[in-house]
Amino acid sequence: MAGIYLHIPFCKQACFYCDFHFSTSLKKKTVLISCLQQELVLRKGELKNETIETIYFGGGTPSLLSVEEIQSILNTIKEHYAVLEDPEITLEANPDDLSEVVLLELAKSPVNRLSIGVQSFFEDDLKSMNRAHNANEAKNCLSLATQHFDNITVDLIYGVPNMTNNRWRENLKILFDFGINHISSYALTVEPKTALASFIKQGKYPKVEEQVARAHFDILVAETQKQGFVHYEISNFGKPGYFSKHNTSYWQGTKYIGIGPSAHSFNKTHRSWNVANNAKYIKSIQEDELPNQLEELSLNDQFNEYIMTGMRTIWGVSLSKIEKEFGIDFKMQLLKASEKFIQQELLVVTSTDFDENKKCIEKLKTTQKGKFLADGLASELFII
Repeated sequence: MAGIYLHIPFCKQACFYCDFHFSTSLKKKTVLISCLQQELVLRKGELKNETIETIYFGGGTPSLLSVEEIQSILNTIKEHYAVLEDPEITLEANPDDLSEVVLLELAKSPVNRLSIGVQSFFEDDLKSMNRAHNANEAKNCLSLATQHFDNITVDLIYGVPNMTNNRWRENLKILFDFGINHISSYALTVEPKTALASFIKQGKYPKVEEQVARAHFDILVAETQKQGFVHYEISNFGKPGYFSKHNTSYWQGTKYIGIGPSAHSFNKTHRSWNVANNAKYIKSIQEDELPNQLEELSLNDQFNEYIMTGMRTIWGVSLSKIEKEFGIDFKMQLLKASEKFIQQELLVVTSTDFDENKKCIEKLKTTQKGKFLADGLASELFII
């Protein structure tokens, strides 16, 4: 099984915290969509022996596409790739784009999962992020979306300066009341070269405090658990049957190709990424050339990739897989590097899972105490 990610590099306006590649000009939208389809054709050989299980429209703001444009891209995929009969097809969307008319059209289309970027249900939070929608639009959108889609995930941002613990709890309560079955929630992060980084440097915006984010994270974990969500990845919470198949495939090392400007691809032994420039991307594709850079992953790189993704999930890192795919030396180095974190109760070795021969599978995982620190812990376990 494999996945296809499509990067739609357009937005109505720039969120202050965002460092993804996008343009606020839609002038080249039509030609870029054509180039996405052409890239799909150029790269069809990369997944010729794979069945496409998931398709993900990300961005940017994919909900700026019409349903006809989405369908044309899906038609190209179906024509040139072996696609599962009922693949998971996710569309990232902003609340202000999802009118009832649009939702009705999407419900009739092959799109069967919506990822809605709410971020907050409070007006001043949205203004401080420079989001394109307001609080009422967020609530109205979810009222309508839940009438037409069962599989919906909502994005929320925590760790926002001046957001009290009570306000964060209220954000979660509002979301729970809509009956949403999946939540993706991320700490506000100050990325270099963003407007947010500039505002903080100039003293126009409060500093982002880690202790605020940590408190919000602990509340998030506790409250979602009460509502029956499974915390299956550091930033993702889903009720049984509603985990993101596409994102889970990333964390479990499944092959995928990324189509569009700045999109990344992975085939277990190589990583590649497209140029993050719309004009250069279009020019290259129109000349039948792939605008990407390719990196071959060393054995150390592949090991580190597995550690980074595995430590973020409830499935952890399989010690038997480490030994089988990388060798006993890698396993022993991993266990030695993890000793101090096990003593600090940040990591734990468990043996609750079984293989097909009913043999215990030992896994290295983060504890509840260590979850918030997962990325940092993983980097300490890397082999350089």
